[in-house]
Amino acid sequence: MFDVFGSVKGLLKLDQVCIDNNIFRLHYKATVIILIAFSLLVTSRQYIGDPIDCIVDEIPLNVMDTYCWIYSTFTIPNRLTGIAGKDIVQPGVASHVDGHDEVKYHKYYQWVCFVLFFQAMLFYVPRYLWKTWEGGRIKMLVLDLNMPIMNEEARERKKILVDYFTDNMKGHNFYAIRFFFCEVLNFVNVLGQIYFMDFFLDGEFSTYGSDVVRFTEMEPEERGDPMARVFPKVTKCTFHKYGPSGSVQKFDGLCVLPLNIVNEKIYVFLWFWFILLTILTGISLLYRFAVIMLPKLRLLMLRARSRLSDHEEVELIASRCQMGDWFILYQLGKNIDPLIYKEIICDLAKKAQGKEIV
Repeated sequence: MFDVFGSVKGLLKLDQVCIDNNIFRLHYKATVIILIAFSLLVTSRQYIGDPIDCIVDEIPLNVMDTYCWIYSTFTIPNRLTGIAGKDIVQPGVASHVDGHDEVKYHKYYQWVCFVLFFQAMLFYVPRYLWKTWEGGRIKMLVLDLNMPIMNEEARERKKILVDYFTDNMKGHNFYAIRFFFCEVLNFVNVLGQIYFMDFFLDGEFSTYGSDVVRFTEMEPEERGDPMARVFPKVTKCTFHKYGPSGSVQKFDGLCVLPLNIVNEKIYVFLWFWFILLTILTGISLLYRFAVIMLPKLRLLMLRARSRLSDHEEVELIASRCQMGDWFILYQLGKNIDPLIYKEIICDLAKKAQGKEIV
C-alpha cells in the first residue's frame, strides 16, 4: 500500500525553481500531503486492523461483523442525548419503533480512505495544469543565473534572457492568464470540496467544526456531541434470517466502530483547514484582481522584487510591460540572484532606451 503512494515523496522536496506562490503551494503540497497521510492512516486501520465488532446472540460474530460492515449500521437521531446506561445504551443507541422513530444509516466509513485519496488528486489538478501549460519556461530562463558569481557561460545566459524578453515583449499575456485561471481553479476546488464532503457526510460537514467548538462550551447536561452524531462509535445493526419454521427472524446487534475515533478527529481538522484555506485563497484572489487592475501596484511590487535596481530603470521597464510581461519579470525575480537580477533590469532599461549593452 505504501508503494502506491511512493511518488508523494516528491511533494516534500523544495522546488529548485519557483513557478507559483505560497498560497498555490498550500493547495498542491500541504493539502495533498495531509489528505494522503489521513488516507493512509484510515487504510491501515480499516484493512489491517479490526474496523468493526458486532455483538448479537445466535449469529456467528464474524458473520455479523462482515454483514454490518457491508450493509451499514444505524443510529436513532432523537436518542443522542440522555444518560448513558440509564436513558440510552450509548448516544444514538436505544430501542426504537419502526416507522415512528427516525433512523439514520451510516455507510460512509467504507469509503473514507478512497474519498480522501480522491480529494488529494483533485487538489493536485490545478498544479498539474499549470505545470503542463508553463512548460518549464522559467526554469530554462533562469538556468545558471541563481548564483551571485557569473562565469562566461552565465553571462551568455543573461544576454540570451535579455534578448528573449525584449523580442517577446507584449507576448506573455496568455501565459499569465493561464496561471490566474489555475488560481481561480484552486478557489473553486476548495469550495467544491467543502460541498462534496457535506454531501458525503449527509449534510453534516458544513457546520461540523463550529458544532464541535460549541459543544465544548455547553453545560454537560445539555450536550449533544456532534462527533457522536456524525461519527458514532457504537451503532445498531439488524440481521434477518429464516427460522426453523421458515419465518423471517430479526436479530438486533450492537456494533462498535473503533475506526470512527480516527475519523472524527480527521474531519474536525479538515473542517478548520479547509475554512482557513478558503479564506486565504479568497484574499489571494482579491490581491490578484488588484494587481491586474492597478498598474501602480505592479510597479511597487516590481520595485520590491528588484530592490537593488535604480527606481527610474524599474519605472521605465514597468511602463513598457503589459500584464504578462510584468508577471514573467516578477517570477524571474523570485529565482534569480538579486545581483544578477539588478544587471538584467539595467540591461532591459538600456534596451528600452535603444542603448548598447556592454
